[in-house]
Amino acid sequence: MDFAELAPDTSSYLGQVAYLQLCFFQSISNISATSKDLDATQTLSAAAGFALAKHQGLVAEIRRRGEDPTEVMAPFVPGIDRFLELTRGASVNESLLTLYVTQGFLDDFFIRLSDGLPSEIGARYASLLGADSGSAGIVELLTDAIAVDPKRAHFFAMCGRRLVGDTLLLAQSALNLEGHSKSDEERIEPVFTELIATHTRRMDALGLTA
Repeated sequence: MDFAELAPDTSSYLGQVAYLQLCFFQSISNISATSKDLDATQTLSAAAGFALAKHQGLVAEIRRRGEDPTEVMAPFVPGIDRFLELTRGASVNESLLTLYVTQGFLDDFFIRLSDGLPSEIGARYASLLGADSGSAGIVELLTDAIAVDPKRAHFFAMCGRRLVGDTLLLAQSALNLEGHSKSDEERIEPVFTELIATHTRRMDALGLTA
């Protein structure tokens, strides 16, 4: 079984990724609004702009198909909102870590899943999701926070492990597993292993153990 065979239909794919990018934009904007540091505000404003640009690009793709973006996103709002509530950080730095881990993982996941869509549109969607997200700036903010208080490193590492578990569950819920057996489901494990390996490198950039 090719992992691409588990891709949802095009509308479902677009609805999920478009709403996720909108949520990332809102989350970054909320973090930025609480920052009292001008440099951090500028960094976060840029990251919010990247997420909004991705959302707008995906909305344009939905409209290109003659569909209404709100209607296409609506079925995925409850599940994604529950995920966001479950992973919400209790502080600015926790919220930044949440964003860094979940946005990076889910962008990677949906880029990989785009292989299961018709080749021309799948490539366009992957290009949209693969655009800059401003993660380098977020890495700088988090590493600065760890440098100020090195004890945060252990806590951030634990948070990262919890976050990737919750994010894996959301990613798996996006797969079209109807008609596939338990043994087929187990064959998607190598893909998730690759995604976790990329997550590990992402944590390495923070000097943290995944």
